[in-house]
Amino acid sequence: MKYRFFSLCLLFSLAINLLAENKNVSKLAYSGFSGGMMLHTGFVQSRDFAFYNPNGTVRETAKLQGAPFGIGGAIRLHFGEHLRVGSEGYVSTLTYGKNHSYSSIGWGGILADCAWHINSWTPFIGGTIGGGSVKNLTLLEPTPDDFTLEKNSTSYRKYTFMALTPFVGVEYAMTEKVHLVLKVDYLLNLTNWQDDFATGPRVYVGFMFCH
Repeated sequence: MKYRFFSLCLLFSLAINLLAENKNVSKLAYSGFSGGMMLHTGFVQSRDFAFYNPNGTVRETAKLQGAPFGIGGAIRLHFGEHLRVGSEGYVSTLTYGKNHSYSSIGWGGILADCAWHINSWTPFIGGTIGGGSVKNLTLLEPTPDDFTLEKNSTSYRKYTFMALTPFVGVEYAMTEKVHLVLKVDYLLNLTNWQDDFATGPRVYVGFMFCH
């Protein structure tokens, strides 16, 4: 996913050079671009899900719940006074359970938002549509300190999904070219919702560099 994100960034950079040569003035004329990185946390949780013994009986149940941590970034082309179109991608990891199991979600896609400029503040609202993948490693017993293999003590799951992520946020212009950004989003799984898919509000903070 990170390679697709960086490829999109390169395509946007090429588009910037082409659009900068267009001097036609319109309400949706190209007016610059911005990009940067953000850290995030929040609160996410999944449904209850069960682990089964080989004979089909339930061994134990679990639930993902807690504060994830992650990083990612976005790049946007600006058109006119309000419209911004671009791409973003993130990775979010949650550690859970008494044995320090973890679930990692990576997602990204094409974003569009609407922004309003009010002195040094720029509130915005929009959404991203794209895809993502989940990796969930559950440890049912404490991990050994040596290289001993444990039977029936680990579950590893991996699956993909189509993602829709509405968001709202605000930027503060520290300088003309450097903006502090605060954003809240909610990741939605549109096509492959599993019981161990954890979602909830995530809060992002970072910097955007504007040109």
